[in-house]
Amino acid sequence: MASQPDLIFFPESYGDLFAEWDRHPHAAPFAGGTALFRARDSQEPELPPVIISLERIEEMGRISRSERYLEIGAMAKLSKIIEMRKFAPDVLARCLRSISGPQLRNMATIGGNVCCRLDSAAALTALDAQYELRGVQSSRWVSAARFSPELGPGALGPRELLTRIRVPLDGWGYSAYKKFPGSGKCAVFLANPQKNMLADIRAVCKCADGILRDKDGEMLLIGKRLPLTGRIAAAFVAHWDAFLRGAEGVDEVSRREFAGFLEANVAALAE
Repeated sequence: MASQPDLIFFPESYGDLFAEWDRHPHAAPFAGGTALFRARDSQEPELPPVIISLERIEEMGRISRSERYLEIGAMAKLSKIIEMRKFAPDVLARCLRSISGPQLRNMATIGGNVCCRLDSAAALTALDAQYELRGVQSSRWVSAARFSPELGPGALGPRELLTRIRVPLDGWGYSAYKKFPGSGKCAVFLANPQKNMLADIRAVCKCADGILRDKDGEMLLIGKRLPLTGRIAAAFVAHWDAFLRGAEGVDEVSRREFAGFLEANVAALAE
């Protein structure tokens, strides 16, 4: 039988949330709860003794769009974001659709997915998303890349919450996403062709241990004429292959999978 928490709080504002957290410093913020099932083989998860549920903080569930950004509250369900496919970047919608089944996507939140460094972290890093982090007396914005660095701890401080995600709505003429078999592996490739030139490119690979992005490799292609020559395309793939060989947590199978994904997509720009 699943353990039952001793106390559950349902704050309706950030002020109430942080007041309860101050009174109960060991309480666990609770979003969709799907991470508890991921972490255990049992279907009956071990719940924390004191829970602060985030479900009644209306602001954390909002999704809004401006001319330049899509802003997503951290408590927004994955399924709700997918339903906004006309407004969400295509690569983010494809990433979220690949996560488990409809039942889990109706429970799981985008904030929980990001904080657990799951699939959406790769797409949001490639899109240069910004995350709002709130503490008891302040809030700050950090980049997705800084929040989930390749190595070391993330940017989330003690008793601090991810509350909002801001996604730039830049035009990407070419995008690709692939989820690989195994534990937590996926890759994102974005390109912005403009007037027979490659104006921008982003390539991000995610393994179980972290997010991998090689900006030096991207600079090999930015500004190059389209279609890319075979020599330039090969140089990009070789650079990434060397980068993956030196990255921690990337085994030989993952290296070949990631390199193959990047090679196939850069080849599409060389046609």
